[in-house]
Amino acid sequence: MLNVNALKAEWVKKGLTQQDVAHMVGISPKTLSLQLKRGILGSDTIEILIKELEIKNPVEIFFAQR
Repeated sequence: MLNVNALKAEWVKKGLTQQDVAHMVGISPKTLSLQLKRGILGSDTIEILIKELEIKNPVEIFFAQR
């Protein structure tokens, strides 16, 4: 399960908005919003976010336990 709050905290630390992140991964802001609401991101999106946001422990964000 995706830890949306932890993911958002990562991009806020970088001074980015949700719109910035959507463009970074190549999708519209609306699509990113829907994916976050569902708690599901594609593997390509996850890979880009880990690299671009320099996420140190991606398991805690992308594969969080309930």
